[in-house]
Amino acid sequence: CSSLAGIMLLEVLLVLGTLLIYFLFSKKKEETLPFKDGWWGRGQKPVTKEDSSIRPFKVETTEEELSDLFRRLDQARFTEPLENSCFHYGINSMHLRKIVSYWKNQFNWKKQVEVLNKYPQFKTKIQGLDIHFVHVKPPRLPEGRAAKPLLMVHGWPGSFYEFYKIIPLLTDPASHGLGDEHIFEVICPSIPGYGFSEAPHKKDFNSVSAASVFYELMLRLEFNEFYTQGGDWGSLICTNLAQIAPNHVKGLHLNMVSVSKLGLTHLLSVLLGRYFPGLFGLQDEDVRRMFPFWKKGLSRILSESGYAHIQATKPDTVGCSLNDSPVGLAAYILEKFSSWTDMEFQSLEDGGLERKFSLDDLLTNIMIYWVSGCIVSSMRFYKENLQKGIGTQKHEKLTVQVPTGIASFPNEILHIPQAWAKKKYPNIASFHFMPRGGHFAAFEEPELLAKDILQFVDKVEKEQLWKKK
Repeated sequence: CSSLAGIMLLEVLLVLGTLLIYFLFSKKKEETLPFKDGWWGRGQKPVTKEDSSIRPFKVETTEEELSDLFRRLDQARFTEPLENSCFHYGINSMHLRKIVSYWKNQFNWKKQVEVLNKYPQFKTKIQGLDIHFVHVKPPRLPEGRAAKPLLMVHGWPGSFYEFYKIIPLLTDPASHGLGDEHIFEVICPSIPGYGFSEAPHKKDFNSVSAASVFYELMLRLEFNEFYTQGGDWGSLICTNLAQIAPNHVKGLHLNMVSVSKLGLTHLLSVLLGRYFPGLFGLQDEDVRRMFPFWKKGLSRILSESGYAHIQATKPDTVGCSLNDSPVGLAAYILEKFSSWTDMEFQSLEDGGLERKFSLDDLLTNIMIYWVSGCIVSSMRFYKENLQKGIGTQKHEKLTVQVPTGIASFPNEILHIPQAWAKKKYPNIASFHFMPRGGHFAAFEEPELLAKDILQFVDKVEKEQLWKKK
């Protein structure tokens, strides 16, 4: 009888021990997102090993390309805008005429190609796709110092060109009055299907797929530890990369945060946060940016998300039209550079487009879409990421353990307070309300963003936060 009791006790202890081990290790395992090893090239995956060589790349243009563009610009059909409509109905066609006139008569694409080629660019095959990236090393390094690798990822309707003004501030900060304590080696890839990266030939290439490709890219460049930075899709891709490889990503810096897993706390803070901010961890600036929530939250989402619904459902229909018309492409993209920079710009006749950007910069970004013919594939990224529903993907349910820095720009379409962000990113090392700027932070306010990246990395390094995650 005593031996039977002993055996039963042993079984109970074994069960309890097994359960304890399961909960301890399953939780740890759950924190990591599986690496997505796909094949996105044409046809069947070849049995031979993929060519992993890294090849130099330069943007090129031809007379045929330019003559075809000018023919299409000359044949553009414009419509008359409503009186006093400014940019409230989308881009104002009277102002679009002026932009097209500049495009035909003053914009110098050949000169801008030289600007694009001022930084070293490369291509390499990963998971069946030719991946394009800019790779800029510091012009000088103090003796005994090493540059910190920084992966910067763009979004839609942007491109790798968004980072051209911030790159020198990060690779040579001392020459720009930012000190030399942290010097970066910057890698800016084009998301597959954007710019000069080959578009996926198969369905289901989403943000986790892109993160897996960029993870392979960084390892191929022999970076075992690195920092990541992004806004828009770049924010999600870098988040997924931190979830896939938390032991390789030393820090994650974002200038846009999205929260797809909403709960009762979020609902209550929307309803009551204006009156009891402290109860929900909201700061005064959060209240200023969020409320009244109908105007600064729901109304903005409804008025600015039509494009996303189209692109998440039938991207090819609109995309094919834009791929055939440079004027249509410009209208579609430039509208976003107006309202996403500052919603108030919709009340201006010129959409405020040249208040933060030059026409040369805006048209260079559009030309990257035009000459590469990538608008359709770039729009498909919405369908691949959203077609299964918001909040349903594994990466949306996992937290991010990597040290995180957030630069919260005031004119971002939807403000996410730190209290919301920390549910997804529990290891927030710095959260700053930026004094000005909108969605295209690196393009619009390169110095502000560079300073925030530098202070974040300084904190991570000095406090060795990546070792504590």
